[in-house]
Amino acid sequence: MVRPPGKEEALVTRNLVPGETVYNEKLITIQNEDGTKVEYRVWNPFRSKLAAAILGGLDNIWIKPGAKVLYLGAASGTSVSHVSDIVGSARIIALNASYFLKTRGHFIISIKANCIDSTIAAETVFQNEVKKLLLEHLRPHELLTLEPFERDHACVVGAYRLPSKEKSATAS
Repeated sequence: MVRPPGKEEALVTRNLVPGETVYNEKLITIQNEDGTKVEYRVWNPFRSKLAAAILGGLDNIWIKPGAKVLYLGAASGTSVSHVSDIVGSARIIALNASYFLKTRGHFIISIKANCIDSTIAAETVFQNEVKKLLLEHLRPHELLTLEPFERDHACVVGAYRLPSKEKSATAS
């Protein structure tokens, strides 16, 4: 918990993607003694059961930078987004595929471009993410942008660990 100067106490996580919110939560920027600024996202216990448990006195959530976390019960992404802030850039789909999918098992992942890199075009982010999937033995079959329903979002469908002689469709 952090208590910004002149503010009430709040549960916050350091924003993994500064300037972006997930559920319109409040952002707090604090200037360090060395002049650098750090942005935090307020973790609302009325929107997240995990935040409510922490504020209610849960002793240890075992979530730290670099940890592997299985969080079941995610709905709108409020808690998961804060867990991601804590854990850091996680190879979520690759790790889950290696644990839960058999060879040729299928995956679906949604990509929100501005949560990955808001400084480049969404299409570039999508193609970069497809390249990362390929490095993790994930073979995208299809990439579809979600316009007009969701701006700068895409859905990728593919298979895990296709044998080298099988080709996957080029994501386009």
